[in-house]
Amino acid sequence: MTRHGAPSAGADPASSGQTVPPGQTPPRQTPPPGQPVHPAQQEAVLRRLEYAVRNKLDGLLLGSYLGLVPGPGSEPGESRQYFPGDDVRRMDWPVTARTMTPHVRQTIADRELETWLVVDLSPSLDFGTVNMEKRELVYAAATAVTHLTAKAGNRIGAIITTGEQIIRVPAVAGTNHARYLMRKLAGAPRAAEGRRGDLAIALEQVRRPPRRRGMVVVISDFLGDQDWERPLRGLGDRHELLGIEVLDPRELELPAAGLVTFVDPETGEQLEVQTSDVQLRQRYAEAAAEQRGQIASMLRRAGADQLRLRTDSDWLSDIVKFVVTRRRGVAVRPPSRAGMIGVH
Repeated sequence: MTRHGAPSAGADPASSGQTVPPGQTPPRQTPPPGQPVHPAQQEAVLRRLEYAVRNKLDGLLLGSYLGLVPGPGSEPGESRQYFPGDDVRRMDWPVTARTMTPHVRQTIADRELETWLVVDLSPSLDFGTVNMEKRELVYAAATAVTHLTAKAGNRIGAIITTGEQIIRVPAVAGTNHARYLMRKLAGAPRAAEGRRGDLAIALEQVRRPPRRRGMVVVISDFLGDQDWERPLRGLGDRHELLGIEVLDPRELELPAAGLVTFVDPETGEQLEVQTSDVQLRQRYAEAAAEQRGQIASMLRRAGADQLRLRTDSDWLSDIVKFVVTRRRGVAVRPPSRAGMIGVH
């Protein structure tokens, strides 16, 4: 089964009136394609997200400057033992020779870090079958990254691709600018059918002209064309990279729900599928696993850490676990086919 975009079937979860567990993003009414979210509704969503993120994450940051992903830094720090996945350019050869065990030299994170969000709001993100749409999960991830990086003079900017337009928000420091960036993101109109955001072009806009060393966070479902690896690898030569992959459980496996009409949100193409067919569901799950494995491999080759967020899980807890892991000096690399994880 060809899986270019996310399938869409059944009722819209944004209008189902379902109860949302604590820590989840409340559902909201979906505006028609081409129309932005109503400002009052937009502000309410952003306030709830900011409140949830601040309450959950601020305790992690007390007493430490490091945020979501430490900047590469320029001041030498302590040495630690080498682990698979470490940058060999940071090898501490004197310590390695003295201890006969490979070590790498850590660096102290630079202040005034410049962070760029590359945000994909293609129509495939307008899909969700559990607690929220993937688009709302993108807002949540962007809110958390913004909250964790827009501190101590750090600058943050964004490149937002919707399929119909690319929205650019310059990198500026300050809480007011961070809130302005989130309003621009939440107010981006939904693209009409037949459009796919060009993630490769968005990445190139961050790559050129060259910028000071910093961090680039890509938030997407990474569906569609796979031509984004090359520009991402180019960014990895100069910046810390983080890929935040958002997905819905129905993109990984199908329920036995009888005859279902699937709609590709980016082309409008429809396909009737008999989901009661066990072999079909198995082939779907295998194809989905292969697709996600390919995405993980591409992120790993680019040198990016990976954070996977799902519409059926507690995204705040997932982010907390990621932050704690990073603060311990461990890189969260995408798993290989053998299920191994490279450790920093």
